[in-house]
Amino acid sequence: MSVSISRSVAVKTLVSIFKDKAYSNIAVSSAFSNTEMSDRDKALASALIYGVLDRKITIDYVISSYVKTPISRIKPITINAIRIAIYQIMFMDKIPASAAVNESVNIVKTSKEKYNSSFTNGVLRSFLREPVKIPQGSDINSLSIKYSCPASLIESFVSDYGKETAVSLLEESLKKPPITLRVNTLKTDPSCLIKKLENEGIFSEIGEIENSLKILSGFDIAESSSYKDGLFHIEDLASQKLINLIGLKDNIRVLDICSAPGGKAFTMAEIMNNSGEIVACDLYEHRVNLIENGSKRLGIKTINAMINDAAVYNENFGLFDVVLCDVPCSGLGVIRRKPEIKYKDITDNEFKDLVNIQALILENASKYVKVGGTLVYSTCTLKKAENKGQISAFLDKHSEFDVKYNGEFMPHIDGTDGFYCAILLKNR
Repeated sequence: MSVSISRSVAVKTLVSIFKDKAYSNIAVSSAFSNTEMSDRDKALASALIYGVLDRKITIDYVISSYVKTPISRIKPITINAIRIAIYQIMFMDKIPASAAVNESVNIVKTSKEKYNSSFTNGVLRSFLREPVKIPQGSDINSLSIKYSCPASLIESFVSDYGKETAVSLLEESLKKPPITLRVNTLKTDPSCLIKKLENEGIFSEIGEIENSLKILSGFDIAESSSYKDGLFHIEDLASQKLINLIGLKDNIRVLDICSAPGGKAFTMAEIMNNSGEIVACDLYEHRVNLIENGSKRLGIKTINAMINDAAVYNENFGLFDVVLCDVPCSGLGVIRRKPEIKYKDITDNEFKDLVNIQALILENASKYVKVGGTLVYSTCTLKKAENKGQISAFLDKHSEFDVKYNGEFMPHIDGTDGFYCAILLKNR
């Protein structure tokens, strides 16, 4: 009995993500590197994995209409085989429903859960005979099912931004995220890079801000010779806009206190024309290695990557012209890229700990800013307690800082990831 490799890999990867709490990008990368697959198979597997992650609550609502067993008690291979079939039938126009059903049944039949093959077939045939309707109301529960987002997260968005903006964020969260490159101006320019990428079958256009490119189609980072040659790095437009707002100059001293994997440090080094010094830190050695490897690939010589705890004062650092703290956060601005993030409980102690850590890092980072220097705080989340709430509390204690910029980048307005940044100037 033949089993679709793309669907089989999708099910195994979803099991890993849901059961083992693996990050989607890491789980997908691992699955693809450990399995011989064609580009077409990879594309389908990726579409199924991220599709199910995007629509999990919606899909589970559908499944629960046909089973008496709670979703959490259905065996992992079985439930994920059913999920990918439901996703194909509901959201992928070019795949016949019969193929989606048969392939999922075969996956279960050839697994250690083969005793559930009839159950899988029954659920899927019931769905085909009598499809359940998705609620279209505007109440929180209906929005949760329609947009596959936990009610607690929707309530948080509504509380912070109002219902209209919350719905816009939910709609945007299910769309394909843009891929933006930062051109390495130490080695090339946007026009030359567009031509080089086109020769590789990768199509792009000039981005919204200087030295950025927007990818249009045909992109595989690992296989790109332009990437290997250090002609660009991946960086969302919001992050690039932040770096442009700082007002960097040549030959200054910069501290990027939570730097890994290093994208912002790379952009700063390029803007500073490989001059001055950028001290780029992370708490873990393997993440510091990411910064070092990226710097080497890009030909950057001014980044000094090191292990350092951002929340503890380091008396050896001295003072800096610019201190950037891109703090650990709930990540709610990047759920288009990592949809599993939205299923985390934002009301638990882990979230409260994050807010405390952010405050500690911001307070500590401020000690490294020289008079006349700049303190930058940023997150890739849209939860105000982590953003404007942090800056407001900090400014209440630090009258020596003035606000240069304080605002969010919104996916549905700015075409970026959800992102927040504040730029503060130290006046005395």
